[in-house]
Amino acid sequence: MEAEKWGRRIRAFRKLKGFTQEGFAKELGVSVSILGEIERGNRFPAPALIEQIAFALNVTQEELAPKQEHD
Repeated sequence: MEAEKWGRRIRAFRKLKGFTQEGFAKELGVSVSILGEIERGNRFPAPALIEQIAFALNVTQEELAPKQEHD
């Protein structure tokens, strides 16, 4: 569930910044299949990759992080 939320936010920010999936994967130095798995929520991004994604998208890690839901 948490990986899915990260993936949706990464995809949304990527599209907002005008990156294609292929172009963004190349920017990050990962394969398109790995980025696709992250965006679909099948793979949780490693902390170092989260940092790299935030830098590439010119957002903070806090902005990129899914919002915490309170009960």
